[in-house]
Amino acid sequence: MDRKSAKVVVAGGFGTGKTTLVGSVSEIPPLTTEEVLTQASIGVDDLAGVEDKTSTTVALDFGRITINADIVLYLFGTPGQDRFWFMWDELALGAVGAIVLIDTRRLDASFPAVDYFERRGIPFVAAVNLFFGECLYSEEEIRSALKLDSTVPLVWCDARDRASSKQALIAMVRHAMSRLPANAQPAE
Repeated sequence: MDRKSAKVVVAGGFGTGKTTLVGSVSEIPPLTTEEVLTQASIGVDDLAGVEDKTSTTVALDFGRITINADIVLYLFGTPGQDRFWFMWDELALGAVGAIVLIDTRRLDASFPAVDYFERRGIPFVAAVNLFFGECLYSEEEIRSALKLDSTVPLVWCDARDRASSKQALIAMVRHAMSRLPANAQPAE
């Protein structure tokens, strides 16, 4: 059997649900590098809107999901704080695409991730994480605020819910595949 694998990055700002999404959808116990937030992060990490957050990713999260007998996705979650952004280039190297998690309570935390994937030409979907309830904004308002190109899919998900997280992954895979040259697309 000639199994193919693809690398997917799960990115976003601090506290947007990256570790939660990787954990909810991974078929293996995810590898996480979560550490307890300490006094040292006071004044460094902006906890506005996520005051109950007690831990943070300091390197990466890793999970795996088998799509079918032929395709496996390897998920790499990025750290959200800017002091760990130096890791993003390594995590994104060779990725077929990304999910950028969005917390509409703190849209400004999403700008760097959107910018990162746009500048590198890596296909991504913007996924509004609803794990704090309903979104108070329309698709048009979110697109405008994030200055998302009309070709970037915008989806809603709950990072805690496996089925919802899988739908965000499916949207990302479809988007990445749509950007392949016509002669590179698999026959249906």
